[in-house]
Amino acid sequence: MKKMIAALAVSALLGVMIASVTNAASSHATIQSTVSFRDKPSTNSKVHHYLRQGEKVTVLEQVNAYWYKVRTSRNSTGYVSSNAKYISLASQNVGGGEKPGNNNSSSQTIEKVIKAGQSYLGTPYQYGANRSSTKVFDCSSFVRRAFMDGAGITLPADSRQQGAYVKKKGTTSSNWKNLKRGDVMFFMSYKGTKASAYNGINKSKATITHTGIYLGDGKVLHTYSKDSGGVRVDSIAGKHWEYRFLFGGSAI
Repeated sequence: MKKMIAALAVSALLGVMIASVTNAASSHATIQSTVSFRDKPSTNSKVHHYLRQGEKVTVLEQVNAYWYKVRTSRNSTGYVSSNAKYISLASQNVGGGEKPGNNNSSSQTIEKVIKAGQSYLGTPYQYGANRSSTKVFDCSSFVRRAFMDGAGITLPADSRQQGAYVKKKGTTSSNWKNLKRGDVMFFMSYKGTKASAYNGINKSKATITHTGIYLGDGKVLHTYSKDSGGVRVDSIAGKHWEYRFLFGGSAI
């Protein structure tokens, strides 16, 4: 009898411990705007349905910098974008390799970087611009200045070094649709306006020749020629920017 009571006590204690671990590895969240509820953490995966603004979910894990694993009020489990535009955490106690407790401060910093970059809209382009100048920019000096002004971060001087810097920071993606607002984008040389002009190119070995800041919604903030009018915003989808894209990721 004593052994049975002891076993029951241990079982109860284990149950409490498991419940505590489960609670410690989850967080309640609210959907901020309509977002795809997918079966895998990828924009290429199946969409089960859409979660609407105001819906409550439980965040089970932050899979990486781009995705949360969540459970809905109907007890369905799937994946949603971790972009603050779509989801807001009620607390910051989420399991997994990433620690979204830094999301709010990171998002604020990113917005400062973008605001700083947008303050230079229309600033003329000059190849090889002086890195300390704000009168003219080339692509990498512009990105460098935006992060310096907005986040106090001094990125390397040229786009290739900036690409290496971002890769060392952590997760990158070769699919621009997976990027988050404020991520730095890297591109190869211009070959033409059609997708076919880039067929057969091994992009993993291509040289970075251009960089910009992803704004979300398929837009990039950058500068690339005198004729283009200097610092500007361009759409990516269906343009040579999409075909030239190599990878992108966070510099913060």
